[in-house]
Amino acid sequence: MLKNLIEKIGSRYNLGKPRVVVGVPSGITEVEERAVEESVMQAGAKEVYLIEEPMAAAIGSNLDVGEPSGSIIVDIGGGTTEVAVISLGGIVVSHSLRIAGDELDEDIVNYVKHEMNLAIGETTAEQIKMEIGCAMPLMTEKTMEIRGRDLADGLPRNVNITSTQAEEAMKESISKIVEIVKLTLEKTPPELASDIMEKGIVLAGGGALIKNLDKLLSMETGMPVYIAEEPLDAVVRGTGKTLEDLERLKTVLVNSRKRK
Repeated sequence: MLKNLIEKIGSRYNLGKPRVVVGVPSGITEVEERAVEESVMQAGAKEVYLIEEPMAAAIGSNLDVGEPSGSIIVDIGGGTTEVAVISLGGIVVSHSLRIAGDELDEDIVNYVKHEMNLAIGETTAEQIKMEIGCAMPLMTEKTMEIRGRDLADGLPRNVNITSTQAEEAMKESISKIVEIVKLTLEKTPPELASDIMEKGIVLAGGGALIKNLDKLLSMETGMPVYIAEEPLDAVVRGTGKTLEDLERLKTVLVNSRKRK
């Protein structure tokens, strides 16, 4: 896949072998780092730079990561939730949790199976999460009709699911996301904590779009919470910005020392 992508981009823009910036989870090991680098080099890249996804999300969310003051980003992607405190172009404190969008979809699948005796797929679960999923009760409860396979007779059946039920389905996983944010804040150095208290928490990734998640986090932490502009694309945008301004942003890269 990488080889085809690099070849197509190279031929379309007559680039030859390009420089590539790859987003990786925070806390990547040296072995994993080398594996990613070698894979991309073998796919046809001239140079490979790695950037931790929460750092890329912060840049894509227009946070000034080079400032001496502290900022906190919560990136809720598909497979992981990454929480990072950033200052002076580096990650000061970070935690990664293997609970994110995919796990929330699975929670909804299991809830519908056990509470409604209906089998649905992950695509339907994701639609439920996006349309009526919430972290706290909505002012006006929403209802959505879904179709699945009745586990009793194996026949197709339509049922209505409410936003309250969707909230109940995701409650445990969302509470774990909230706890990892609180844990990161507890580990934050005091000199940066006041900055974060003033600036607030920035949410990125698809999970940021879950209704009332920002309100729940604000209530639990006592801090303002903001959703990044176009949170779904924050990591991609940040990775692109880093590639465009590589010299200025080299310090944010995981493997920048190897390129000096």
